Amino acid sequence: MTRYTGLIERYRKRLPVTANTRLISLGEGNTPLIQLHNIPKLIGKDVTIYVKFEGLNPTGSFKDRGMTMAVTKAVEAGSQAIICASTGNTSASAAAYAVRAGIKAFVLIPEGKIALGKLAQTLMYDAKIIQINGNFDRGMALVKEVAELAPVTIVNSINPYRIEGQKTAAFEIIDELGYPPDFHCLPVGNAGNITAYWKGYKEYSTYSQGQDAVCRGRPVMCGYQAAGAAPFVQGAMVDNPETIATAIRIGHPQSWDLAWTAQQESGGWFDKFTDEQILAAQKMLSQHEGVFCEPASATSLAGALHDISTGKIPEGSVIVCTLTGNGIKDPEIAMQQCADAKPVTIDASLDQVKKAILDSL
Repeated sequence: MTRYTGLIERYRKRLPVTANTRLISLGEGNTPLIQLHNIPKLIGKDVTIYVKFEGLNPTGSFKDRGMTMAVTKAVEAGSQAIICASTGNTSASAAAYAVRAGIKAFVLIPEGKIALGKLAQTLMYDAKIIQINGNFDRGMALVKEVAELAPVTIVNSINPYRIEGQKTAAFEIIDELGYPPDFHCLPVGNAGNITAYWKGYKEYSTYSQGQDAVCRGRPVMCGYQAAGAAPFVQGAMVDNPETIATAIRIGHPQSWDLAWTAQQESGGWFDKFTDEQILAAQKMLSQHEGVFCEPASATSLAGALHDISTGKIPEGSVIVCTLTGNGIKDPEIAMQQCADAKPVTIDASLDQVKKAILDSL
């Protein structure tokens, strides 16, 4: 049986690497595609919903898919340092892969606007962290400017190798299902992910099944944003985005044109949801399916459930929702959501433990 150690090795023939390329990998990819059993029953709709749980990548987010390719190609080109702007997940991923490669990582983050779990990761990976008095969009502008003056490689999603790595998630979905889903729902921030998935689906629309090449359709791409950071819904950039879902708190998406192409070519749409709707979807997924994702990830499920309820996504559909990051990334928000479920404190006796259990049944 073939053992794949990472997505580049698994999909080498579909990626821009050679036999001599040194692969910078942490065993990323091959994340679970989990069918939801309880939520469809809860909403009373005849739909098949899967979640692609990218929070089980090595650093806990989908960013590892693109980072393995971006850092591999940076090292191949002789780069000794990488740089990125980040709301958290990119910084953690870039720092980890830089360590793996033996090069330096510089990350610009908005001060006070990054989840604690993501900041802790980046610190532990020993990246050079530069906090700015500004948001992600300002950080991204600075990264592009400094890359013109310093010997560093940008590893944000404007790096085309990031998209090449991220497209493999679509390959995995088709490989596991045997066909593309009818609808693919994603949270949209910088818009690299919706761009990458669409690229992957287009490249894999003819796939091999045994000895027969079977041509199937491509999914409708549904991009969902937070109400306070919804440039695609508004049709214009947002200068001061605000949302509790920090991973998509982006007002000037770098993959603007490519994301519109994905939406238009697939016949899809963009929509927005409030922080309350996003958090409700996060809690529903945790408490009814046992899948704990970070708030931004739950935007995909919030959107899917809304469009199923309105009939925009018809019954009988097969739907995949991308969950971009692990819930442990943002522990503060999780604790706030569970404020009414604090642990009880009792005496360390059998009677007290038994009573606590029986009182809860």
